[in-house]
Amino acid sequence: MSQCRSCGATLEHTFADLGLSPVSNAFIREADLQRGEMYYPLHVQVCGQCWLVQLNDVLDVSTHFHDDYVYFSSYSSSWLAHARQYVENMTQRFKLGDLSQVVEIASNDGYLLQYFQQAGIPCLGIEPSANTARIALERGIDTLQAFFNIETATKLIAKGVKADLLLGNNVLAHVPDLQGFVIALKMLLGAEGVITLEFPHLQQLIANNQFDTIYHEHYSYLSLTALIPVFNRAGLRIFDVQQLPTHGGSLRIFACHQAAIHPFNTAVDEILRAEDLAGLQDLQTYSDFSAQMQKIKYQLITFLIAARQGGKRVAAYGAAAKGNTLLNYCGIKPDLLTFVADRNHLKQGRYLPGSRIPVYAPDAIFEHRPDYLLILPWNIQDEIMAEMSTIREWGGQFVCAIPEVKILS
Repeated sequence: MSQCRSCGATLEHTFADLGLSPVSNAFIREADLQRGEMYYPLHVQVCGQCWLVQLNDVLDVSTHFHDDYVYFSSYSSSWLAHARQYVENMTQRFKLGDLSQVVEIASNDGYLLQYFQQAGIPCLGIEPSANTARIALERGIDTLQAFFNIETATKLIAKGVKADLLLGNNVLAHVPDLQGFVIALKMLLGAEGVITLEFPHLQQLIANNQFDTIYHEHYSYLSLTALIPVFNRAGLRIFDVQQLPTHGGSLRIFACHQAAIHPFNTAVDEILRAEDLAGLQDLQTYSDFSAQMQKIKYQLITFLIAARQGGKRVAAYGAAAKGNTLLNYCGIKPDLLTFVADRNHLKQGRYLPGSRIPVYAPDAIFEHRPDYLLILPWNIQDEIMAEMSTIREWGGQFVCAIPEVKILS
């Protein structure tokens, strides 16, 4: 049996078992269509001691983050707006200026740091994927291509780097060594510095059937209940938390050194109470989740078969990792879903892992005029519906599968 990556207890309880699945961002080139793919267990368990929800089998991080990484944050206009607002809020709240030092972990293509740079605030990005780091450097954003860990923190400290604001958006779930990562955060943080981390909230994942956010890049599925002990062990305290609408419902936690002056906000206790009321310290909550997954699977397969038999054409929008989890769990292939459109040119001309559904540019939607457009990245549903609104001219309709399969008005 596996051991919990937070407290070391034996993992005995299943949260979600999606069977075998390919790596969600391992898009297939046309030249490789005749070759096989590697499939790995996608089995999530919950620790009955500290309540950390985590993948049982952990792939090496280099399997996911490399020079052919296909996720670029700047392709979502709503995410850029979120980043800009964050920069404005943090600059004002913590009085950041030209003498401050901002460090972002998993800085991707510089989507967020560009706004600190424009404000004249010194910033550094740390990004493991070579191609996204290269884009950031081309934008003039100081970026270190590396995985963030204790070794990286030690090297930066030796160069005199100490962060006044140390941030990571949607990176904490991607970390196999959760405790070591948080220790490295403490090392790099200035005496009165602040850490902010955003991550999808486990409570929302359960409440809204967001099982498609489970994939091999996400080693952990996080609650405040499970994280507080991790930070306490590292000598950090979480002093504030905010609820965000991003990614179907996220938390942004604020942490600092134990002796730092930042006052405690009762929002922390409020979230802990809400998690307890939602059953996040009750094993029954986790064991019930599989039935919710199966219900959506049957709904989606039934809808697609009925559309096919009725002579309707169904395409998808957004070649997102979450979409690959959904399609592979449901066993959907090109006979039911003809293609998926995506703005990211690195995905275009490739095929989705597992399902082998082709990825086209968005213009294909207007060329093929599908009757239904299945939105896979439901977290930016409004943005996609606005961008693709002209499908209604030929009677096209939008469909979403999470939290339930429904036609959107």
